[in-house]
Amino acid sequence: MKTPIYVTAEAAVQAIGSGNRVFIHGSAATPVTLVNAMLARYEELNEVELVSITTLGDVAFNDPRYQGHFFINSLFVSAAVRQVVNSEDGDYVPIFLSQIPQLFRRNILPIDVALVTVSPPDRHGYCSLGTSVDIARAAVDTARIVIAQVNPRMPRTHGEGFVHVSRFQYLVESAIELPELNYAVAGNGATEQIGKQVASLVENGATLQLGIGAIPDQVLKNLEHHRDLGLHTEMFSDGIIPLIEKGVINNRHKKLNVGRSVTGFLAGTRKLYDFVDDNPTVRVMDIAYVNDTSIIRQNRKATAINSAIEIDLTGQVCADSIGTYQYSGIGGQMDFMRGASLSENGKPIIALPSATNKGQSRIVPYLKQGAGVVTTRGHVHWVVTEYGIVDLFGKNLKQRAKALIGIAHPDHQESLERAYAERFGAK
Repeated sequence: MKTPIYVTAEAAVQAIGSGNRVFIHGSAATPVTLVNAMLARYEELNEVELVSITTLGDVAFNDPRYQGHFFINSLFVSAAVRQVVNSEDGDYVPIFLSQIPQLFRRNILPIDVALVTVSPPDRHGYCSLGTSVDIARAAVDTARIVIAQVNPRMPRTHGEGFVHVSRFQYLVESAIELPELNYAVAGNGATEQIGKQVASLVENGATLQLGIGAIPDQVLKNLEHHRDLGLHTEMFSDGIIPLIEKGVINNRHKKLNVGRSVTGFLAGTRKLYDFVDDNPTVRVMDIAYVNDTSIIRQNRKATAINSAIEIDLTGQVCADSIGTYQYSGIGGQMDFMRGASLSENGKPIIALPSATNKGQSRIVPYLKQGAGVVTTRGHVHWVVTEYGIVDLFGKNLKQRAKALIGIAHPDHQESLERAYAERFGAK
């Protein structure tokens, strides 16, 4: 095995050339030092394609100086790249999170250079992809060149994230703090009520999947009196820690990975990163495994909790765009909505506030023009707002519309009733 080469970030990114496709490790593992060193070379580079899911940290992708030098081909849009993705210097690839690794492994989007963050090598020479194995595993396995930002602040996680130093062409030491997110501070009266409503649907012995944001965090706060819950989720945040410490989440009744919590990536505070460091009860896995519906469905009572931007009266769920404006991405919502629906006594749940912060109804007669349908009306089952819970499975279009109007914000129910009458008649 070759001896790894430690160099400066500026030297390492010289491996990137014009026209290359560059993978950027995501979420808390965003290799900020390497990315900024690459961006600093913008005058030397042209038409470099950047592919990633969510990126975090102090990286100014929106700087107008980069126009024409870098093109962001996003696989899941986050705040850091949203402006660019909705411009001529970027775009979005609609794809289920579970299938992104196929883009790399099948050479549909072959990677020239992968930029990743890893933990320091252990005595056997193995580093860990740490907080984000998700799509990074496939990128590291297939990229022509892999450059690693070695960060002692990156936790060494168990699962499928171990990479021997011989796989890296260059190593760059960078002891910086990992980006942190705290969803606990984002709650309000509506999300608190939604959290209680959703928690009432969770059965003892269920295996949970939770999406990103304040609503999942509120759900977790209402599960302290549940028993024998399991965790098989694409994303793991701080709110899960108290439930594991209290034994509420013990993974006892799972059919796969008994006794272990499974996730694709972790995003939260330093407390979370320390909790998972060298913790064998948490497995961080390739997203092709985590989000595989044939895996998800094997756990009984798989309960998937996801949110939406808007839902129309027939049950079509838009979760990735505001009209034609690309806000986020398909992500893993459909992977888990379908997987949970196929699980024995599983529950796929869409939870959303009844109205936006500006008072606009999120339950609408029709989705906005150009809006993307992430979860089809054939896949939607449970829908929850702060005003109630409905199960749309098996209901016809008129029944669905009436049920959804019943959990809409009171200020909008009259207008939704008029829309119902125009579409279906007065009854």
